[in-house]
Amino acid sequence: MRIALFEPEIAGNVGAVLRLGACMGTPVDLIEPMGFVWDDKRVRRAAMDYIDHVSITRHASFEAFCATTGAARLVLFTTKATQSSYDFTYRSDDILLFGKESAGVPAAVAERCGETVRIPLREEVRSLNLAMATALALGEGLRQTGALPA
Repeated sequence: MRIALFEPEIAGNVGAVLRLGACMGTPVDLIEPMGFVWDDKRVRRAAMDYIDHVSITRHASFEAFCATTGAARLVLFTTKATQSSYDFTYRSDDILLFGKESAGVPAAVAERCGETVRIPLREEVRSLNLAMATALALGEGLRQTGALPA
């Protein structure tokens, strides 16, 4: 399983997701452009020394990213989906894709994804923080596939 962030905008969120990847043994793909300079100290501050324990791949574009996915299934997390992420059956080679904080992903990107799911939320609120959503999604995916760290 892998995490992919489409054009992330907030360095602290990326740092938190990198720390999550390190702790869970999950590679992280960053699809550019990003909304901050890669050497931004806020990334390292959020990731701390965990950044040295995660496999990070940066991609110049969504097309460049897609060229590396092989037969893996792209699972897009979006508030527009109808299927709950908890009723979805994950596979060990899934790539969990999350859109940019302010706008998600464009329709053309969503169309390239094999599956779309949403994290159930109360009607009164719009969405979770990117790092929080990633943690919930990855935890369920790893649980279902028996890949949680010991």
